[in-house]
Amino acid sequence: MVINDNTIYLVFEFLPFDLKRYREKIKLEATMTPASIKVLMYQIVRGTAVLHSKRILHRDLKPQNILVDNSGIIKVADFGLARQYTIPIKKYTHEIVTVWYRAPEILLGSTEYTTAVDIWSLGCIMAELYTDEPLFPGDSEIDELFKIFQYRTSPLSLGNSAHPTSKCGRASATCATTRRASRSGGPSR
Repeated sequence: MVINDNTIYLVFEFLPFDLKRYREKIKLEATMTPASIKVLMYQIVRGTAVLHSKRILHRDLKPQNILVDNSGIIKVADFGLARQYTIPIKKYTHEIVTVWYRAPEILLGSTEYTTAVDIWSLGCIMAELYTDEPLFPGDSEIDELFKIFQYRTSPLSLGNSAHPTSKCGRASATCATTRRASRSGGPSR
């Protein structure tokens, strides 16, 4: 770190790849094996665990923010959206993380969230490493939710009116009507 007048310069080591480019490089040379994905994910999870142990939410985990050196050593980068969290949990903005790696609770507008948002991103990254394509490549927040709910189902279809991201917690009778209508294909009478 260099401080000069009113300017702070941060100097970091150079790493030639982000995870996306590293994966592309490996694909050209050979296939990425499950064992190599396991090693990469282990490092990413450990790095994220260190952040969480220091009470830091990264809030922008994606392949482009995970740097890799020539020997496959991982460094978590880009802390521009990172925040320190406290107990009780503060309210945060829901405008975080590239939409493909954004947790459903954030897409549904929650401003109170925990380390689970980083864990969701890790799961999306791992799936992408195994399949060579994003797990939920939505082109908007609503499209992203649609893709997630297609794959996993929606909170309302689970029949849980107390789901923390559901707006039904305060109006369970209304939600029960909504659930019956969605099952029957029309509004309930």
